[in-house]
Amino acid sequence: MSITLPEPVAAYFAADRKDGDAVAHCFTEDAVVTDERRTHVGRDAIRRWRADASAAFSYTVAPFAVSEEGGQTVVTAHVSGNFPGSPVDLRYAFVLEGDRIARLEITP
Repeated sequence: MSITLPEPVAAYFAADRKDGDAVAHCFTEDAVVTDERRTHVGRDAIRRWRADASAAFSYTVAPFAVSEEGGQTVVTAHVSGNFPGSPVDLRYAFVLEGDRIARLEITP
């Protein structure tokens, strides 16, 4: 089953297969990402967050559901790799600002 994601969200998941720079480009300059109870503010911090995660683990992300909830685009994805607890379904809650992501919260 294929799902249709808003362009900035689709760009994020495509960039996640590349590197921290590609991921950071998907966000506004002052964007906020919360993942694993840590908050990363701004493109530089987001770049480091993604680069660190990619260096520590290899993984694949397969989005399988999308909905709009209270001004957020919520994507549920199956994530598997060599990290503790794999595989897991994660909830990605995006707040978009134009063609960029202003906020992302990733939770189980």
